[in-house]
Amino acid sequence: MAKKISDSKAGPAEAKPLPKVSADGKTIRAPLTQNPHAIRDTREKVLEVAIGREVRAFRKKLGITVADLAVATDISLGMLSKIENGITSPSLTTLQALSRALGVPVTAFFRRFEEERSAVFVKAGQGLDVERRGTRAGHQYNLLGHIGSNTSGVVVEPYLITLTEDSDVFPTFQHEGMEFLYMLEGEVVYRHGSNLYPMKPGDSLFFDADAPHGPEQLTKLPMRYLSIICYPQSAG
Repeated sequence: MAKKISDSKAGPAEAKPLPKVSADGKTIRAPLTQNPHAIRDTREKVLEVAIGREVRAFRKKLGITVADLAVATDISLGMLSKIENGITSPSLTTLQALSRALGVPVTAFFRRFEEERSAVFVKAGQGLDVERRGTRAGHQYNLLGHIGSNTSGVVVEPYLITLTEDSDVFPTFQHEGMEFLYMLEGEVVYRHGSNLYPMKPGDSLFFDADAPHGPEQLTKLPMRYLSIICYPQSAG
């Protein structure tokens, strides 16, 4: 991670907490909240979760509670809770009752399960050159992939950004979402809010993109870095 340096205009940057160290000098790593190697147990389990999500979505769209749905379907609160959380597989009779109460066809509960998952593969040098809103002169944005509507509810845009001698310095970009930078070539002093980060190849920076940010000093050119931006679909 890039080291943070103080900004002469804004004063010394406030230090972030360092990783905890045990008595024997080893770094104590915080546990991940999500297992990156997790797999689904069975196809049936995936189907149960998909059905549960659809039932909950349709119920909330109608603005009714689980108790209201229980009365309308004559299904117990406990069973409905298990269905919505993907813990149990509802029978066809149960799905039919839910279908009538929610005003949707039975097939609607399988929509997410049958939905295709997208992937984008881009060969080296074949990304799409784009001009993002607020793009400055000499900032070349090469979009490496884009998936619009998806089941995650999040839009992710990976860019390969190239800066040259003709590039403007512009440290006040602002947009919704989070952004991750990874330096590939060259050197830059990158601003985020009132803090400055000297970045070299291999350094990375992850931040809330709502704060003013961007390259403050182009130390060594040409410069290339990956910029991965993510934001809610509704914000796009």
